Amino acid sequence: MFVKKLSKVCLVGLRNVSGRNQAAVRLYSEAQGLGCPAPPTRPETSSAASLMDIGTRRIFNEDHDIFRRSARRFFQEEVIPYHAEWEKAGEVSREVWEKAGEQGLLAVLTPAEHGGVGADVLSAAIVWEEQMYSNCTGPGFSLHSDIIMPYISNYGSEQQIQRFVPDMAAGRCIGAIGMTEPGRHDLQGVKTYAKRDGSDWILNGNKVFISNGWMSDLVVVVAVTDREAKSAAHGISLFLVESGTKGFQKGRKLEKIGLKAQDTAELFFEDVRLPADALLGEPNKGFYYLMNELPQERLVIAGMAVASCEFMFEETRNYVMQRKAFGKTIADLQTVQHTLAELKTEICMGRVFFDNCIQLHAEKRLDAATASMAKYWTSDLQNKVATQCLQLHGGWGYMWEYPIAKAFVDSRIQPIYGGTNEIMKELIGRCIVRRK
Repeated sequence: MFVKKLSKVCLVGLRNVSGRNQAAVRLYSEAQGLGCPAPPTRPETSSAASLMDIGTRRIFNEDHDIFRRSARRFFQEEVIPYHAEWEKAGEVSREVWEKAGEQGLLAVLTPAEHGGVGADVLSAAIVWEEQMYSNCTGPGFSLHSDIIMPYISNYGSEQQIQRFVPDMAAGRCIGAIGMTEPGRHDLQGVKTYAKRDGSDWILNGNKVFISNGWMSDLVVVVAVTDREAKSAAHGISLFLVESGTKGFQKGRKLEKIGLKAQDTAELFFEDVRLPADALLGEPNKGFYYLMNELPQERLVIAGMAVASCEFMFEETRNYVMQRKAFGKTIADLQTVQHTLAELKTEICMGRVFFDNCIQLHAEKRLDAATASMAKYWTSDLQNKVATQCLQLHGGWGYMWEYPIAKAFVDSRIQPIYGGTNEIMKELIGRCIVRRK
């Protein structure tokens, strides 16, 4: 409860980042002129003291630092000790969801009047980063809080908001979103169909690869509602479907090569009768809502990718400093040093790009193409870093007991979900050649 109270105390600072940063810069300049020492390094990664670029980030204020320390402590105490057990179970505990809610780590972006924390996107990014620094990908907090909840907060009715958001913020109601279908991965190819029946809707179809799907209490379902629309994009709507609704069934829990503690499932809808108030927003506006929210989803993936790169790099740097071969540590080998130099440089470049994107998003200036660039480039980088860092671990990197092995398999999904990187390039390319 301490952190939740702390979050509320820090709220003004978290909402007014730009003003505080300007003041900090001014005070820092004045202090330098008086010969005062620079402000202390911010604890922005799990190995802050050893990261040579740790002082280059300028996007957080003191309140963010307090929030980060609290988030880090939560993952260290409530997630890391239990994650191996969750990997075997294929899902995390419901208890950790409720604890995250108590600590103010869910619904960080959701307005306080809706039952959320009401902080800024930089605060949400702290939770993304700290989860990746813990190397524990099981809890689907970011999907729940920063991808699914915005649909309800931004497009839901007052009744829907009051009914679902407080429980979602508390971790009592776990959210998922049903977009992807078997054999169809583009939103305009959706076949799940909802037709009117009086004031109700009858929903039929199925979804696959749904993260949080097995544990979900509420699913935002993408469905066609007008087959005669002038284009597929003009005939899509969103529905809120609760677990336990007659005709809604969860299929098997899918076994993946990575993200082993994160539950992923198939969802089936057979003649599911939904009341009129299950429609989220306006009918046939679903594609518009999805396009509005997808940039944030891609930014979440990018933020987690860069943080994962930083984690893997530090794990590897520490390993090569200790591992000996040919009578010396392998860190003394020129080829190893050159590999580390290349990786470090690219990670720093990715960090700067992401920080710029998150600031643009905080100012509501991040466009879809730039978000796509961030997602594709950082997730590709994450896989490059994972491959080369595992290689530097040698045979031990292939052993599950080493953190780099888990980070390696967890990285592989990043260029796939949230829109494949091939699709990201398509979107970027179209934007480049679009005639004004």
